Amino acid sequence: MFIRLAEQHRKFVRDLVMNLQALAIVLERRGYLASCYTCGGQMNSASFMVSLGENHLIRFLVSDYGITWTEMRDERELMKLEGAEAISQLQELAQLVKYQIKPGPEPSNMLAEGVVS
Repeated sequence: MFIRLAEQHRKFVRDLVMNLQALAIVLERRGYLASCYTCGGQMNSASFMVSLGENHLIRFLVSDYGITWTEMRDERELMKLEGAEAISQLQELAQLVKYQIKPGPEPSNMLAEGVVS
């Protein structure tokens, strides 16, 4: 049973990494500064970052050890989430892409203020 669960977890992490890479590409095409870096070709970890505007940064880390979402503004941490909560917040970011909200010259803190839900 544990071997099966470990393999399911590895597949989940790979799927999440591939989706992060795709999200970074789409965000870049929409005018955001975004990146997704992986280590090696096994797709077992990634560091995803996107700037939602001046001094407003989102960092999403995924690996076999865990998943974290960190949102910062003016180099201060606004929110740090882990696990399922981090993935839910990633869905909020995906909604920005889905509804084609463009970055502006003076963006509001849409995610932290709950504008996008």
